[in-house]
Amino acid sequence: MTASAVLDERLRAEIQALEARALRRQRRVIAGSHGARINVEGRQCINFCANDYLGLAADPRVAEAAQRVLRDSGTGSGAAALVSGYNHEHRALEEALAEFLGAEATLLFSSGWAANLGALRALVPPDAHLCADALNHASLIDGVRLTKAAYTRVAHADAAAFESAVGEAAGAAWMVTDGVFSMDGDHAPLPSLAAIGARQGAPLYVDDAHGFGVCGPGGRGSLAAAGLSHAEVPVYVATLGKALGASGAFVAGSRTLIDYLVQKARTWVFSTAPPPAMAAAARAALAILRAEPEHLQRLHANIAQFRRGAAERGIPLGPPEGEASDHAIQPLVIGDAARTMAASAALFERGYWVAGIRPPTVPEGTSRLRITLSAAHQPAEIQGLLDALHEVLMQQAVAA
Repeated sequence: MTASAVLDERLRAEIQALEARALRRQRRVIAGSHGARINVEGRQCINFCANDYLGLAADPRVAEAAQRVLRDSGTGSGAAALVSGYNHEHRALEEALAEFLGAEATLLFSSGWAANLGALRALVPPDAHLCADALNHASLIDGVRLTKAAYTRVAHADAAAFESAVGEAAGAAWMVTDGVFSMDGDHAPLPSLAAIGARQGAPLYVDDAHGFGVCGPGGRGSLAAAGLSHAEVPVYVATLGKALGASGAFVAGSRTLIDYLVQKARTWVFSTAPPPAMAAAARAALAILRAEPEHLQRLHANIAQFRRGAAERGIPLGPPEGEASDHAIQPLVIGDAARTMAASAALFERGYWVAGIRPPTVPEGTSRLRITLSAAHQPAEIQGLLDALHEVLMQQAVAA
């Protein structure tokens, strides 16, 4: 038996084990736009599982900005930013983001994953002690592990537990958390964490992938929503592929922080810079966010309509413990993975695409439909989803 055959046999057995537990993941092919109305393998659906919170991923003005730069600058940057890849579009986006957020400077990365791995490894020395929320995103978990620092997994969104962990840390302590948690849509207790950091000298690192563009005045994110400055939260990370409908990510903070990352963040130093056209697209989306507050207003009206309709129908929203989310992320926890995927399939047959989320993305016994709202959804579409959810859940209850 060849080495390839031996490897395939082992991998096939693991895939079959996942299949038996209803945990095997499958890709689905999209044709055309990735907006609120979407073609999934030939079926027209209403998309209720994307992170396109403001409906900008399919906005023609964002596409036109990218097309203009594609004509002028081509498809790729050709090199890392420190070689010949740093285009004027990259600098313009970094400056626009810094001005929007009230930060001294920002640094553009190719993805949120690259930003977290690069920044954490660069900033946190091996003799430090990281105190990280138990439900942090996988990119934060891997970034924390990459630092080789001591690591305490802190009870979710528990400020008292963070204070205890920081107080017990053997080395210089850091706190790491999402701003808005991607599976439950709940918020980190940022004011309390910032106060702990000020008292105990522990820098606070916040990944606001799902808060930037959605939360706070004008969509300025979780820090603005909490009334915090970048001096109180020295490391702020957010992505451009969610609320802004483009691609990439950035770190925001002091000029000293950004200069240090230019020297030390390996995922930035040694990666080809993002395509200039994507930077132009993100900057165009940011300009729309600033000039047209109606996108945020529609999003929050849609969230309110969905939550109200779910309550009227007895649809239980929210994490296994805690209050229902006021964010665009609305989890409906079913528990069993097979039942979750059956509900997702039944909704798909009715024309609604809602992804089923299973372990290891969420803990065992908490498989859920992760429903996300967008400013691009129409009230009738939300009403239709609510009716379909109620019907599917009632059918599952009868079958049980």
